Amino acid sequence: MQNLKLPRRGSPGLRKPQQGVALVIALMLLVLIALVGLAAIRGTVIQQRMAANTYDRQLAFQAAEAALRVGTAAITNGTALNCGPGGQVCDANPFSDTHVPASSIVTLTTTQYQGTSAVAQPQYVIQYLGGWVSAAQGTGFGQTANSYQYDAQGNQASTPYYRVTARSSDPSQSGNRAVVTLQAVVKQG
Repeated sequence: MQNLKLPRRGSPGLRKPQQGVALVIALMLLVLIALVGLAAIRGTVIQQRMAANTYDRQLAFQAAEAALRVGTAAITNGTALNCGPGGQVCDANPFSDTHVPASSIVTLTTTQYQGTSAVAQPQYVIQYLGGWVSAAQGTGFGQTANSYQYDAQGNQASTPYYRVTARSSDPSQSGNRAVVTLQAVVKQG
């Protein structure tokens, strides 16, 4: 009979029992990769929202600019709210002014502005600011430099000034879309 020797515990031929360290490391790496993937998805979603908001703002800006141009072209004497000397006091934003009659708010027709379905029809309001002497003209005989600023113009001709305020759409009709308001002071003549 042959003598079989069993390897000793400290000898190189004896295997150690597995302790599962590789499994724990693999699970930790899997969780780490999942977290990196979720962060990348979140960043992509935020960038997509920012791009959509920028696009929405640009559409609203173009609609308000179109209304501003149509409103500027529509200026004629007697068709605007009188905010000049002897007229009513007008707020800087006529759309929030309770004294502005609804008939003064003009909505562009589809022939004047053909926007997208994302933007409602733009609107504008024209306000008459009064007649003022141009700074390029002289102040007149017996007038000081300050007198024309206080409507004491003497025999000089005054130039009418108008304020056109335009917005991309009525906020009550635009939902959660961007609303842009633009304003220009126009010297007629």
